[in-house]
Amino acid sequence: MTQRHPHQGPPHLLHSLLEWRALVEMSLLPGSWPLLMQAPRGDGHPVLLLPGFMAEEGTLAPLRWFLRQQGHDVQTWGFGRNVGFQRRHAAALEQKIRHLHHVSGRKVSLVGWSLGGVFALYGAHQAPECVRQVITLGSPVSVDEKAGNQSPAMVKALYRLIAHPMGPGVHVAQPRVKKLRERSPSPVPTSCLYSLTDGVVPPQEATLDGDPKRHENIRVLGSHSGLGFNAMVLAIVAERLAQPEGDWRPFKPEGWAGEVYRRVAA
Repeated sequence: MTQRHPHQGPPHLLHSLLEWRALVEMSLLPGSWPLLMQAPRGDGHPVLLLPGFMAEEGTLAPLRWFLRQQGHDVQTWGFGRNVGFQRRHAAALEQKIRHLHHVSGRKVSLVGWSLGGVFALYGAHQAPECVRQVITLGSPVSVDEKAGNQSPAMVKALYRLIAHPMGPGVHVAQPRVKKLRERSPSPVPTSCLYSLTDGVVPPQEATLDGDPKRHENIRVLGSHSGLGFNAMVLAIVAERLAQPEGDWRPFKPEGWAGEVYRRVAA
């Protein structure tokens, strides 16, 4: 049984204060390119990238460029800045997924960073016949309605200012979000990447319960703000996307990259 991380409460204050370390992760990425280029190559199926809260497609540029180099047909959602779990974006995403599936004739993989991962799960529930797999990066996929969102107060305040004056709790209580909790974690294979030092989304919210044959939680090292250009994350995403359609298997670190992962993350 795949289980959520047992952590309780919000992220550690120190981790939240050190979110600036994402700049260090970004600076280390160029030196990792030679090794990242050795990651498994894809089969050209469409991959849709979904940005996090208050982010635009530009934040996904390193991930987009890398995955294209690895042979994937990478697309971004095209809806501008992610300003919360809005009805118009949720409806547009479903149509985007169905359109990509129709045009390509192939199922679409969804990769969502932070709140983008919640959109990805929603899209998978709405159009499961069009989705190949879901990969979330530090996404609040398991917010407990009773406990409420455990993000730092600053993040909640920003959400109230930008998305809804009542805060993220309002969107957590939406009927469409409730359906995500009431149903199984995901109707398609799902990989949730999370970090114990994430200063924005605590590990119990970034992981899920589910069937180990279809759902997994993968621990990585890094900040929340740096997940999109974290070399370890990019390597794992590429490996997950390179799996043959219909032959999804849980993540198993292999080779030199697997050895590094086992030593520093797992």
